[in-house]
Amino acid sequence: IRKYEDRPVEDDKIKEIIRAGCAAPSAGNQQPWEFYVVRNKDILEKLSHVHQWSDLIKDAAFAIVPCYKNEGLWAQQYEHIDMAACTENMLLAITELGLGGVWIGIAPEKDRMQIVNDILGLPQNLSPFAVISAGYPAENRAQEDRYDEARIHYMD
Repeated sequence: IRKYEDRPVEDDKIKEIIRAGCAAPSAGNQQPWEFYVVRNKDILEKLSHVHQWSDLIKDAAFAIVPCYKNEGLWAQQYEHIDMAACTENMLLAITELGLGGVWIGIAPEKDRMQIVNDILGLPQNLSPFAVISAGYPAENRAQEDRYDEARIHYMD
């Protein structure tokens, strides 16, 4: 969903979305994530200029910026995999709660990561992974069916 109603999302729904992210598997259970919830319209506006596809952030009710620890993890090489699972869980929760959202890719693009870092003033030990814009949908978009039988190979 890329268009949102101009209405706030309840705190309990935002917490439920983050709870779903925290339920994601991670390498060795390292749970590298921390979350920044952005409802401030000025910050949403700034985030909407991160790259050419991020304009929709400015109209979202809120955004979640999942960040990962860039030090102190024993399996640092799995941070992006861990964060992708976390982000996907949050997107599924957004849909389940009757909201709409979009995953805006940030990592591993260093320039995008630096822009988000500067906007949010992140501490040195955190790196932004993505921006998830969300809110009550102001459009209906059918879920695309991407199932392709030709991509499935049975080894009976």
